[in-house]
Amino acid sequence: MSADLTIILPEILLSGFAILALIGAVYTSKDDLASPLVWSTAAVFLALAAWIGFTGQGSNVAFSGMFIDDGFSRFAKVTILISAAAVLLMSEGYMSARGLLRFEYPVLVALAVVGMMMMVSAGDLMALYMGLELQSLSLYVVASLRRDSVKSTEAGLKYFVLGALSSGLLLYGASLVYGYAGTTLFSGIVQVAQEGVSLGLLFGLVFLMAGFAFKVSAVPFHMWTPDVYEGSPTPVTAFFATAPKVAAMALFARVMHDAFGGAVADWQQIMALLSVLSMFLGAFAAIGQTNIKRLMAFSSIAHMGYALMGLAAGTVLGVQAMLVYMAIYVTMNVGTFAFILMMEKDGQPVTEISSLNSYAKKEPGKALAMLVLMFSLAGVPPMLGFFGKFYVLRAAYEGGLAWLAIAGVIASVIGAYYYLRIVFFMYFGDAGEDRLNGGKSPILWVMLMGSAAVMVLGIVNMFGVEGAAAAAAATLVN
Repeated sequence: MSADLTIILPEILLSGFAILALIGAVYTSKDDLASPLVWSTAAVFLALAAWIGFTGQGSNVAFSGMFIDDGFSRFAKVTILISAAAVLLMSEGYMSARGLLRFEYPVLVALAVVGMMMMVSAGDLMALYMGLELQSLSLYVVASLRRDSVKSTEAGLKYFVLGALSSGLLLYGASLVYGYAGTTLFSGIVQVAQEGVSLGLLFGLVFLMAGFAFKVSAVPFHMWTPDVYEGSPTPVTAFFATAPKVAAMALFARVMHDAFGGAVADWQQIMALLSVLSMFLGAFAAIGQTNIKRLMAFSSIAHMGYALMGLAAGTVLGVQAMLVYMAIYVTMNVGTFAFILMMEKDGQPVTEISSLNSYAKKEPGKALAMLVLMFSLAGVPPMLGFFGKFYVLRAAYEGGLAWLAIAGVIASVIGAYYYLRIVFFMYFGDAGEDRLNGGKSPILWVMLMGSAAVMVLGIVNMFGVEGAAAAAAATLVN
């Protein structure tokens, strides 16, 4: 037992911190502790990321295979922890200025991150579900954190109802897999799948994939995303667009390769279909959006399609491409949402894209940083986003899915329109009334400029992410 507890020590420490923070706040000054809790939680996230990243080595299994600590899980955990810390730091000023900063917020984010860490290390269907639900229940609450807003309450309710439906699909799939494989352990399921996937096991796999597709907001399970992104407080939307996406995509890869790695032919076409539908719906649906948060929702659907393209390849290179893509995607989103958080007029948030008219004349530095991020999201070379797309396209082509790679290129060209439209508004829009006159937060400025700088400076060697992703992919697939 002591060896098992040592392996899951980061999760234990983060859970303990969340519980102590909750008890401490409840029995003292409650919301007065909210701001210090945000900073301390972000510090804990960064400390754990450094610990996991620098000390983790080899592949370790705890609780008879239910929990796996390997290079793949460590890469995903470091990405999750750093992105969650960045979003927390970005949200403190915005939430406190609008009376939304309650002590529950950082505690719920910490518990959601514990669930995500459990998800990416799951080696068993029950462990998988436990991590998934801990993450989901926390996210349902933070989505409706703005209790006096009808939109925020509606966002939380929609997310909860549709999330419950997806959990039901996932559980039904898990029960079918258990019934036909005779075990819930991935190591046992993969042995059964290698001998041949029966019709019942295939149905279980399809239901599992439907549940995961909801969590990554892939078409046709994307319907919750635009409303939840628009209705949630903007820092919460930024959180939804970063850490949970990495966790869900890593979980998707974990199950497909650890449990069904010997049956790639049985799930490859389903994955490819999810990918192509997500890319094209995200590209077309975002074109007519006037609200930047809804635009980012459809953007995330399209980007999950590109990441799924890497998984559809069913190879080590495909998993590596997916990990590189998700790391770049999270960085781009942190910077973009830092910019969105700075879109204010007279202290009130503004989310209309038209409000950016001639923004570059007033704030040339911020406009340039946003231009870099938009170009990167669109996949314009030589920004880092281009190399992320190149990786997944190459993985799909080498995996025998040339048609999917071609579809990805076409969808990318279509999607470039709505990113470049934002740039057009900032630089060439009609100079009307002074629509934006706020957003001077130094933290948001650092996040925006830092993210834009990574998109340019990362071209040299991707800050080592490429090598780490290659090692992580190898440990998962082998």
